[in-house]
Amino acid sequence: MDTTITRIGAVVIAELRSVGYMESTIGQYGKTIKALTEYAKRHGANAYTPALGAGFASMTTSPRTGRFSAQRRFDYRRLVALFDSYVTTGRVDLSMRRRGGGGPRPTSAQFVVLADSWESDMAERGLAAATREAYGRMARGYLCFLESRGTVELDDADGGTVLEFLGSLSPRWAKTTLFWVVSNLRPFLTFINRADLIDAVNLAGVKRPHPIVPVLGDDDHRRIIAACTSGIVCVRDAAITLLALSTGLRACDIIALRLGDIDWQGQTISLVQQKKGNPLTVPLIDVLTSTLADYVVHERPETEDDHLFVRRVAPHVRLRDHASIHRVTATVFTAAEVTDVKGGTRLLRHNAASRMLRAATPLPTIAAVLGLASEESAKQYMNIDDERLLRCVLPVPQSARP
Repeated sequence: MDTTITRIGAVVIAELRSVGYMESTIGQYGKTIKALTEYAKRHGANAYTPALGAGFASMTTSPRTGRFSAQRRFDYRRLVALFDSYVTTGRVDLSMRRRGGGGPRPTSAQFVVLADSWESDMAERGLAAATREAYGRMARGYLCFLESRGTVELDDADGGTVLEFLGSLSPRWAKTTLFWVVSNLRPFLTFINRADLIDAVNLAGVKRPHPIVPVLGDDDHRRIIAACTSGIVCVRDAAITLLALSTGLRACDIIALRLGDIDWQGQTISLVQQKKGNPLTVPLIDVLTSTLADYVVHERPETEDDHLFVRRVAPHVRLRDHASIHRVTATVFTAAEVTDVKGGTRLLRHNAASRMLRAATPLPTIAAVLGLASEESAKQYMNIDDERLLRCVLPVPQSARP
């Protein structure tokens, strides 16, 4: 196999163009290939090797400013990943990579085995992929924190290390999200059978926040529907927003939808919830059904990926994560000139529940439509229906005058 940089570069460019990458993106790859060629010449190399690529990718300082360049790091790393895949497998791997790569990983022998055992245990218990990722990332984060303090054996960790670990996260995590840090760490501490570390977590006193999530007013609701049906946003974004607005589906469930999940004649979508693992069938309103049909027939790119919603630019694969859906709904909110609230799926989920409450929909029906575990779970949405709550308040009696 010809492993010269010129040859591999030509293969990479041809593959990018064949799957529909934008010419501007291909041009950026071309500039990076030229930079790699010049780097190889300075080191007297003609053939590409992973070691050469690693050295090239490490050049993250801009020669113009003399400072770290995030753009340079991104461009160099993504090209090296493609070159490495070609040298290793004989083909260019254009599959999407998740941001962050799962966070740092421990390197000491005991902690590596412990992290792997935790991953295996979660998989054997059938935990959802998103849950395993969250639990695994937090466990590895704690183990890496221990290593940074010179601790490489679990027996040497005490409750103080847990409190220090949580404290180290404070600059990077909002106070209202620390509860989820604790929730994701506690299962791992239970797995390693360290009651003392669990006691330390409890001692931290991190409480679950209970904010009142705003809902859309009727005018904002109409503006969003108008934006989705007037053509000022792309059909895909309109379909995603209308789906979240009318059904209250979670972002992870919208991402996981496949073409075969839609019953066009019955105007329903059937799925298995990513979070709960429960089967769910939700009805589709007429405007949503027509928008979905318009997207599938006219706008959706040709791709082998059978997920309903895919990237608009190559590679045309499923949307990556929750942030992808948030960007879509936020774009629609901006186009609709709805700026008083943040347009995420959490808001739209609460909004769907609120509108069902206002329509006097029974709690069991709301639980079924939103895919909640029970009707008790649906009661959490009663605290956002201000108008209904106010009707339940008795007037304060005035004291009788003498």
